[in-house]
Amino acid sequence: MTDSTRFLDWAALDECTKSVVAATAIDRAHRLEPRLNAFVTIEDDLAPSPRRGPLADLPYATKDLFVTPSRLPTGGLASGTDFALNGHAEALHRLDLAGACRIGFTAMTELAYEPSGHNSVRGRTRNPWNLDFVTGGSSSGSAVATASGTVVAALGSDTGGSLRIPAHCCGVTAWKPTFGIVSVSGALPLAPTLDVVGLLTRSANDMLPAFDVLAGDRLAPAWTSINRAVVLNDVLETAEPSVRRACSQGIDAVELCGVKLDRVKALFVIEAIDVHSLIVMQAEAARVHFSRLDDSTLDATLRRRLSKGLAIDDATLAASREARSSLAAEFENTILANADAALLPVLAIRTPPAVETDPASPAFRARTLYDLSRFTRFVNMLGFPAVAIPVGFDDRGLPVAMQIVGRPGSDRSLLALAAAVQAKTDWHARVPMGVADLVADMGGLNA
Repeated sequence: MTDSTRFLDWAALDECTKSVVAATAIDRAHRLEPRLNAFVTIEDDLAPSPRRGPLADLPYATKDLFVTPSRLPTGGLASGTDFALNGHAEALHRLDLAGACRIGFTAMTELAYEPSGHNSVRGRTRNPWNLDFVTGGSSSGSAVATASGTVVAALGSDTGGSLRIPAHCCGVTAWKPTFGIVSVSGALPLAPTLDVVGLLTRSANDMLPAFDVLAGDRLAPAWTSINRAVVLNDVLETAEPSVRRACSQGIDAVELCGVKLDRVKALFVIEAIDVHSLIVMQAEAARVHFSRLDDSTLDATLRRRLSKGLAIDDATLAASREARSSLAAEFENTILANADAALLPVLAIRTPPAVETDPASPAFRARTLYDLSRFTRFVNMLGFPAVAIPVGFDDRGLPVAMQIVGRPGSDRSLLALAAAVQAKTDWHARVPMGVADLVADMGGLNA
């Protein structure tokens, strides 16, 4: 594959260049939008933030599930609706107060309840690496806006992999926080026991300033480095060959950063946790959106997906919720043991073609949807933090990402390790081939 074109880290730009990148972000969004379908709304009339905080001039986008004083989210549906949200979502408010420049609201799957990026009413967002393949969901537009160089950072949510799956498919970096350290106030819920709000950027270095704004005061100021990690070897062995090769490259890069590696088996433990994650996700999603089941405009596939959770009784749901603490303790004690983090693929499969995830297509494979989140859902059930980083490309030239999963509260340490890996590699900096012709002369972020 041709890999001569690179994006620069935001942190590497001088102040003048940052101002230019911010001022031209909306123009970039309009230029790329006909090809990518990444935005629901581009905020052409939004005045630049007058604040000169720690995120001054940083152009960002946000998944369309956050409320502002002037706008209700659509949640991936055909139009804005009553989600009983009001005020100003805290995560957005924090970014805005820090001086970041919000340029628009990004596309997402309907009600954030689909892992591929398919949306039956708005059309799918297209992968900037290859337009015929999925972007991952549900934070699809946020990943695409970041990967294409439209924005430096994008806000998203993650209930079972909705940040990490798009990061894999689009070749960007994702942070799924420790449960509870980033406020979900003003965000459309899906499964509140699992929901978190996090970020997508091209690099961990680009993420760190926004991370501090969103979570810095909720984490201890002192942090320790990741000195020891376990490779979940049997999980890695389930991956398709080209995915496994890319993840092995990432594991080697982690080891080059001075991290001591051990190899363990964890598949049986993950599968046991996943039983509970699916119960909680399905049951809570059905209860949160119960009133929409009679909505004739709701996509039939989504309605069936929501209805499935109604078969789970309250006692079963309560038991799975209560299992979280024991499941987390078991994972820490038996899998992590003396290690600080675990390494595993985000996806064991290659990024699939879009036709495999479209229920209207003869090529649709329901199993693909399950496989997309097979190794991400358990992390939400545990409530642990995870960072997904690009580690190479599969045999079709599409990006591959690896998860670094840490103990609760180790978010800053995970990002520091990700930054160290990215200082030695450039997988995160490649310009996607599907938009290279459009971004070649945009300047600013281009190396």
